[in-house]
Amino acid sequence: MTPNSATTRTIKIDPVTRIEGHAKVFIDLDDDGVLKSAGLIVNELRGFEKILVGMEADRMPHITARICGVCPTAHHLAASNALDSAAGVQAPPAAMLLRELMYMGHLIHSHSLSLFVLQGPDLVLGLDADPAIRNIVGIVKANPEVAKKALRIRSIGQKINELVGGRGTHPVTSVAGGITFVLDEAHAAQLTKWISEGLVLMGDLAPVIKQLLMATAEKHPSMLTEWVVPTWGAGTLKNGKLSMIEGSIAVIDQSGKHRLKFPTGDYDKYMSESVLDWSYMKPVRIRESLDADAALHDYRVGPLARINVAGQYGTEWADREYETFKSVAGTPCHVTVFQAYAKLMETIWALERGAEIMRDKAVFGQTRVPVKYAGGRGVGHVEAPRGTLIHDYEIDDQGIVRAANLIVATQQNYALINRSIEQAAVSHVVGKSSDDALLNAVEFSIRCYDPCLSCATHALGEMPMEITIRRSGQLLRSIRRAG
Repeated sequence: MTPNSATTRTIKIDPVTRIEGHAKVFIDLDDDGVLKSAGLIVNELRGFEKILVGMEADRMPHITARICGVCPTAHHLAASNALDSAAGVQAPPAAMLLRELMYMGHLIHSHSLSLFVLQGPDLVLGLDADPAIRNIVGIVKANPEVAKKALRIRSIGQKINELVGGRGTHPVTSVAGGITFVLDEAHAAQLTKWISEGLVLMGDLAPVIKQLLMATAEKHPSMLTEWVVPTWGAGTLKNGKLSMIEGSIAVIDQSGKHRLKFPTGDYDKYMSESVLDWSYMKPVRIRESLDADAALHDYRVGPLARINVAGQYGTEWADREYETFKSVAGTPCHVTVFQAYAKLMETIWALERGAEIMRDKAVFGQTRVPVKYAGGRGVGHVEAPRGTLIHDYEIDDQGIVRAANLIVATQQNYALINRSIEQAAVSHVVGKSSDDALLNAVEFSIRCYDPCLSCATHALGEMPMEITIRRSGQLLRSIRRAG
């Protein structure tokens, strides 16, 4: 998928809508107009890991949350887990339940943002709608009741996250050894009320999302037959069930067979990062065993991978919905557009799991234990909304970070994003004359992964994306879309 090094001219989507970060897509065709390669070039410089060196370890949950405004809670809790590991402590049960509750709020908020604001315009208005109206404002005009409920459930997720986390966008309460938030009866009543409201709203919204998703797939049948990437998958399991903030990383092959299971601290034995000379994002592949010559595999992380790995959610409504999903999509599912369906099921599960936590009396217990760093390594992870997120720190005996490595979901999905761009190019670009079909299909294929490029490169940036299409190294045509 290496881009052609021949002299090229640029085709721009300026700016790309509804992704987070700054990137460029290349599509190379041969003399006969047949696709040679396609992929995503990330232009932002990866550098956040170097910024962390020399800082006090206790600041990591607060500093790393600022890598991204979309998934700060994921970094906040991954850092907390890494500090617990470095100090050799286990946060009390109440602390883990409250961290999980905070995270369920984050998951509800993030998936609602993806489903209704980022991908929603494509589903509600159609891929062939004018980009000027294919946005959240267009949804409000087209279906104000759906928009109102969608924005409300997103708000509920953020309110849960803010109440437990102390702040909505960049939470502050999770620390080494536990959490500073202590639940009382008044807060418990408010949280329970929000969760109950969220469950009612999802009862109204779930059928709408499913109907729109299937209508889009029926209108573009190639999405079900050609946008398919059979691959390995990874997710987190605890006691055999899906878990978001603690547990072991489990890996399946493309047939659904469980191949690996390892603790967070062993991630670097199985996950192999590589460097590209044409992109700042470092792709990650999974090693099928510890043998020196073991094969490396591309793999999927995120909502679709998680349910492929776990095979159940463990709550009544979500598991019932998963049975319906399997009848439509099969198992394991490798159809890219069904990422949206998986986000829907996971949002239902997050609300049900939040309700379970609120019924657990252990949530009112002790929330912190003392922490002292003796020097050494600390590794922690969570299942970020987009997939597995790992924080790895070397901390000295004074509590100072001496080295850091972060593995984020978009890195792990990088190979699959590139393959999906290829599939979108074949189905909507090669042999087609419509520039709009090109722009819409490529953008939609990328949005299926809900990529966070600022996380993947640890740099802040705006959202423009360029598309370069070459035929035997020469410009094919030029497109520009106004923002």
